[in-house]
Amino acid sequence: MTQKERQERSKEEIYQAALTEFGTLGYEKVSMERICGQHGISKGMMYHYYSNKDELFLLCVKQTFAGLKAHVERDAGELVGQGILETIKNFFMIREYYFQLYPRQKLIFEDAMLHPPKHLIEQIQELREPIREVNREFIRQLVKKMPLRPEMDPRKAARYLESVEYYFQSIMRNYRDDDATEDMHTMFETAEEILDMILFGILHQSEAEGSALPYNKF
Repeated sequence: MTQKERQERSKEEIYQAALTEFGTLGYEKVSMERICGQHGISKGMMYHYYSNKDELFLLCVKQTFAGLKAHVERDAGELVGQGILETIKNFFMIREYYFQLYPRQKLIFEDAMLHPPKHLIEQIQELREPIREVNREFIRQLVKKMPLRPEMDPRKAARYLESVEYYFQSIMRNYRDDDATEDMHTMFETAEEILDMILFGILHQSEAEGSALPYNKF
């Protein structure tokens, strides 16, 4: 084994250890000392390649985004030819499929997107941009095929769907009953219920307008 191969193996060993720790405990509860102690990595080797836990966390975030991007690009291609509602539902579920396959990446993704360390926000946003652009392009193309309301601006519709997709898994978790299982069949049913309300609303427009409260100006 060459020196370069040994170095790559050592870096991969450290990365896998960091992935396990961040993907199990979250950013706040992980330290360089814990990674070393839990995985038999010498501090000398650790600090030879990585200077602090932020560097390791960003590496895990980068790899998570890259894996998710590849997964979305591959699976989104299989949605061609499906009906609009089926396409939307399956697109929103693609990310959940990825985290079913790679559960450690789920907590890393949530840490990075929902409550990132403040001093890392800018770097995380830069790492996120490639997957965000993939999502945007897919949604832009999808909106072109959707029977929007006559007054609806396609750009606003695309922005709305992108915003919903960003929080969709969180919405599903809050919407499900506390005792609901998390198998894919149940998640699909939940996704259908939520998307029905997201896309078609919950109010009967004429009745809602008739019962609207008068506007009070303060």
